[in-house]
Amino acid sequence: MNKLIIAAAAALAIVTSADAENFPSRPITIIVPFSAGGPTDALARVLGDRMRQALGQTIVVENVTGAGGTLGVARAVRAAPDGYTLSIGHLGTHVINGAIYPLTFDLVKDLDPVALIASNPMMIVSKNDVPAKNLKELIAWIKANDGKVTAGTAGLGSGAHFSGVYFEQLIGAKLQFVPYRGTGPALLDLVAGQIDLIVDQASNSLPQVKAGKIRPYGITADKRLAAAPDVPTVDEAGLPGFHVELWSAIWVPKGTPKDIIAKLNAAVVEALADPVVRKRLAEVGLEIPPRDKQTPEALAAHQQAEVKKWWPMIKAANIKVE
Repeated sequence: MNKLIIAAAAALAIVTSADAENFPSRPITIIVPFSAGGPTDALARVLGDRMRQALGQTIVVENVTGAGGTLGVARAVRAAPDGYTLSIGHLGTHVINGAIYPLTFDLVKDLDPVALIASNPMMIVSKNDVPAKNLKELIAWIKANDGKVTAGTAGLGSGAHFSGVYFEQLIGAKLQFVPYRGTGPALLDLVAGQIDLIVDQASNSLPQVKAGKIRPYGITADKRLAAAPDVPTVDEAGLPGFHVELWSAIWVPKGTPKDIIAKLNAAVVEALADPVVRKRLAEVGLEIPPRDKQTPEALAAHQQAEVKKWWPMIKAANIKVE
């Protein structure tokens, strides 16, 4: 019996090794947990297009929306651990949601890290009809209309949502959150004047800010964005300490062979080193992590550290699915 078990294990190892050696032999899917047109979707398409060159296979972007990104992540968790399904997400989808939703999977244990890919701060933006011209005036206006000002989000636990809740706590006033299936459609409604504001990813709002279609108030970082030098930091604008960095990364289902993860990581690293990719990401305020932070091990450590940082804050704020 022991000999049979050993033989079976050896055969499986040979098959797994062969699969890794031939990988990839068909198209790869990146599951985006938000709607098309949003910042995560845009990042996946820019990165996927360049990874296609490195891997020699088509990269298909699949948008699986709903429940603050949890449905898309769940789809990836349940996929075969063969490297052909990637999960792209960020601080909200792969950390914050674990403290908010009653998930049937573990965000850390049921996914294997591939690479940290980019980060950007949030930007407080409003429709142009809002009377406030700077952040201090905006805060005063929100307080004067406590509970009536509408703020778009990509759903409970999304970056725009937990950043908005953090904003509420700091200013001592309530917002009326309006959930969408992504900040792409939320931003369209902001431009159209259907909602009042969004605490949005800078990469998502920046093109509309530059076009003059929405008004920026501050960047949630301790330094200004090179892509938006005229937009002050929140420290400069009157809300010191409101710092939120929304980092993005790629994972695969738990149990994906290490050799395949290594090939995927190499493709990501190559894409992030491409001058064209770097320029496109910089134009929307996205910062690429240094090379030593692009490893699977670095992403694993970063994700676990963020869980320890954010989960107590989220639970103390009692943010959860009702």
